Amino acid sequence: MTKEGIKLVKRAIISVYDKDGVVEFARELAGMDIQLVSTGGTHKLLKENGIEVISVEDVTHFPEIMDGRVKTLNPMIFGGILADRDKPSHMQQAEREKIFPIDLVVCSLYPFEETIAKEGVTEAEAIEQIDIGGVTLIRAAAKNFKHVNVITDKSQYAGYIGELKNTNNNIGVDYSRKLAYEAFEIITNYDDAIADYFYEMSGEDDEDSVISHSRVFDEDVEDVVLELDDKKVLRYGENPHQRAVLFRDNFDDIFEILHGKELSYNNILDIDAAFNFMYEFKDSGPACIIIKHGNPSGVALGSTNKEAYERAFATDTKSPFGGIIIFNKKLDKAAAEEVDKIFTEIILAPDYDDDALEFLKGKKNRRLLKFDWDRDDFEVRKVAGGILYQEKDSKAVTKGELKTVTEKKPTDDEIDDMLFAFKVVKHTKSNAVVFVKNKQTLAIGCGQPSRIDSTNIAIMKSKEFGHDLHGSVAASDAFFPFPDGLEALADAGATAVIQPGGSVKDEDVIAAANSKGIAMVFTGVRHFKH
Repeated sequence: MTKEGIKLVKRAIISVYDKDGVVEFARELAGMDIQLVSTGGTHKLLKENGIEVISVEDVTHFPEIMDGRVKTLNPMIFGGILADRDKPSHMQQAEREKIFPIDLVVCSLYPFEETIAKEGVTEAEAIEQIDIGGVTLIRAAAKNFKHVNVITDKSQYAGYIGELKNTNNNIGVDYSRKLAYEAFEIITNYDDAIADYFYEMSGEDDEDSVISHSRVFDEDVEDVVLELDDKKVLRYGENPHQRAVLFRDNFDDIFEILHGKELSYNNILDIDAAFNFMYEFKDSGPACIIIKHGNPSGVALGSTNKEAYERAFATDTKSPFGGIIIFNKKLDKAAAEEVDKIFTEIILAPDYDDDALEFLKGKKNRRLLKFDWDRDDFEVRKVAGGILYQEKDSKAVTKGELKTVTEKKPTDDEIDDMLFAFKVVKHTKSNAVVFVKNKQTLAIGCGQPSRIDSTNIAIMKSKEFGHDLHGSVAASDAFFPFPDGLEALADAGATAVIQPGGSVKDEDVIAAANSKGIAMVFTGVRHFKH
């Protein structure tokens, strides 16, 4: 030790399955006068590339045996890793046994999960990919993090070399502790995968098992395990006085930040709302959704991205400021120039034309995200005393499922608009009511304890932004408990209404629709959103 909390790195052992980048990494270490020890294939690769390296056998004086199952499991190696440099007795024993301290362990594990994911893999093949020595090396180094650094993934190579250069080979204990934390995460996830594999192979279904084995949502699930490998501390939570962390599963696989500062807690919530909403229009023509505080301010289809945006924006020209805009098609320059006319926090698209991306990058405070059409089929919420876990509301009502309950039948155009409106109301906070015409929202009322209040808010907003509701259709996320809501929709100009039905007052509501001369269909599907 050079001083408290600082470790001078002099000797490293390298034993990696994934050899990508290891030659360059080892060459950097050797260039800093760090002695290298290595095993089998890694040793051969480094030698072939002209890097001076000692074989493990020369340290242990014992050959690899049993087809490589036993290589590093030797006191000469583990004594060098586990010796507490602050304890004279440890160092005296090491000196007596001619055990040399090892200051850095570089190890990547056999690809167990990748192996069992292959079709037709046998149990024998899977077992051979259970790493023993590697896990033990990593665990030993992480335990002794005050004196030993541990690298478990090639993504850490560049950062570690930078840290060595910045500290003249003297790694601080805080940095080493972080590496240890990442190492324990690696081996925890590795062992979990092995345990799950053996559980599945056993064919047992013991509800009293100490192992929480199920990661799949189905009707037989007893335990739900959410394995989150990575976390990111956010600047703050929903409000500045709240702390927050994003525990990432495959977030970075779905969303790629192309431009702008880091995402906030509220940004992530709105991105999630926008992304799940846009799934409704994954396979449609150009669509645009504008989200503000988790609710849509406008939704529309168009012949182009630009037209879809203009129609969505027209719904409510006040709320989109500082909101989130999502497109379902590759974003082009014409649409980008239109979006640029107001301040937008975030723009999402599955891809961008080069000129559109370059143009939008002109504003540094705007975040640009590219997304992949990859979505979980479940959602989770923490509540007092537990966790709620449910399937996503992915039910898509089709034309054939609609039941006309009024004397007047809806036209084909009205049916198309009603199906569009029902998709919109599904992603709007309850109670929710939406007016639509020609695949464009004209007014949205949401988040009210009373359905009639949401209806009145929608009508009020249509007047504020100059939308004539005559000839429109309306959608409600749940049934009308009384005729008043339906009557308000009809009086505002709606000629057809789509709703789940199921109220004890359905007959009264149907009678009101007949009295007003409008068409109404039941879906039998409720879309509450809380």
